[in-house]
Amino acid sequence: MSTTAAKASGSYAAGPLPTDLLRPRSPDLGGETASASDGDDLLNALGYKAELTRTRSTWHVAFMSFVLASIPYGLATTIYYPLQNGGPVVVIWGWVIVSAIILCVASSLGEITSVYPTAGGVYYQTFMIAPAKYRRVSAYICGWAYVAGNITITLAVNFGTALFFVACVNVFQNEDGTDIWQAETYQIFLVFLAITFLSNAISALGNKILPLLDTFAVVWTFVGLICILVTILVVAKEGRRSGAYAFGHFEPTSGWPKGWAFCVGLLHAGYATSSTGMIISMCEEVQRPATQVPKAMVMTIVINAIGGLVFMIPLMFVLPDIAMLVAIPSGQPVPTILKSAVGSSVGAICLLIPLMVLGILCGTACTTAASRCTWAFARDGAIPGAKWWKQVHTGLDLPLNAMMLSMVIQILLGVIYFGSSAAFNAFSGVGVICLTISYAVPIAVSMIEKRKHVIDAKFPLGKLGWFCNAVALAWSFFAVPLFCMPAYLPVTAGTVNYAPVVFVGFTSISLAWYITWGHKNYAGPPTEQIGEDVAPITTAAGDVKKPVPVEAMGKTD
Repeated sequence: MSTTAAKASGSYAAGPLPTDLLRPRSPDLGGETASASDGDDLLNALGYKAELTRTRSTWHVAFMSFVLASIPYGLATTIYYPLQNGGPVVVIWGWVIVSAIILCVASSLGEITSVYPTAGGVYYQTFMIAPAKYRRVSAYICGWAYVAGNITITLAVNFGTALFFVACVNVFQNEDGTDIWQAETYQIFLVFLAITFLSNAISALGNKILPLLDTFAVVWTFVGLICILVTILVVAKEGRRSGAYAFGHFEPTSGWPKGWAFCVGLLHAGYATSSTGMIISMCEEVQRPATQVPKAMVMTIVINAIGGLVFMIPLMFVLPDIAMLVAIPSGQPVPTILKSAVGSSVGAICLLIPLMVLGILCGTACTTAASRCTWAFARDGAIPGAKWWKQVHTGLDLPLNAMMLSMVIQILLGVIYFGSSAAFNAFSGVGVICLTISYAVPIAVSMIEKRKHVIDAKFPLGKLGWFCNAVALAWSFFAVPLFCMPAYLPVTAGTVNYAPVVFVGFTSISLAWYITWGHKNYAGPPTEQIGEDVAPITTAAGDVKKPVPVEAMGKTD
């Protein structure tokens, strides 16, 4: 059957996928020779109907991936954690270490994505490479972790932006030295609501111009970085620290033992890089996802690592007293650091504007990615009420219902802030935990299966594959319990880390849904491919579904 005929009928005969869909067409990065039909043909072969428009090239994907992390904004909102758990050593060297680790994670995910490029991301990949006996449950667990991680990390970004905005306003103070806006809990929550609504509005109504916004964000970021770097080092109103201090000072004040304090401070870098795999959810809007998305993922990690150092090293040279910074009620030290460096509230707010704009753009990018992964999981019937959440709004060309579901969940979880001043720690922590687990599952399964499914990947790691996979899994086993820890001791009801509670909540909902409905009805990603090694799944409605054999999915000639 020809490719065109197969697409028209919506199925392929059993056996290997047509090699013209899997063979790389050209080594270009920008996708100039790519066409939307190439990605749609491959998506159809993977068992799905193309419902979204492919408008993004490699550079567009790389730019969006960059905006998802939004260095330096992502580092600015969580720098409190490494400052309290060690200071400059954790800020600088923690970032270097985690960036190197995440490069291995991105490379590992990129290799698998080059074989299975769908919006289902790590969830779909897990289903396709897992042994037949365990693929449904392993994909289900991975999918829920992936969706929960996308939603909670978006919540963390928007809530962090609210706290950051309040801190930025308070670079202006009253005559007695008090903050000009001593925001009440409900006021911060209202700011969070406004930012959340704005991010969703931009993502939904401006869907067609989002690639342009991402391009603008990259230019805006580096212009802002240069302005901050030059200004604070030249002015340095309070003087400059020595190189030994900026790169070697270690002063934990969190109450944790020194070694463990350094580890807890890694939440800063872990949070900023947690968006690594979120870009996979955009595969169905990319012209050549099998090659463009993996390249963009790895490229972005390298750019982010450099950008993060350019932002943080100057801050360490003009760092005020750490004890004063960690005592700031908002938990946002960067506005204070910049004001101290330039000696002016007006100067500080001018340097903060680039970061504030990035906060909104980051929230918009995360909102977009979260809606796509929620939609992809729902179209396979894995979420309660899937028939509503899997719908695509044809006028806006996006899954609007899934976006609204994600927004409502974020708002409901945001209410936690009324009971805990450390709510942001919970949001960022559970986001990192869930995304880390979801990234680890397909990598672990691939290793268990001796990496046989990525032998002919379009983005091959070759001999480095086992090393990158092992580093990624080691980080996952370390990071999950680490980010369940409170940021500092002693722990009170108001400062406890609620990340494990939120994580258990999501896990309980997913298990309950699987027990009551999923184990009888959930068949995994739909496909017409049938492999003899995979047992059929009969749903409660009497339908028989059978997943595509992995061996057929990964071949190229």
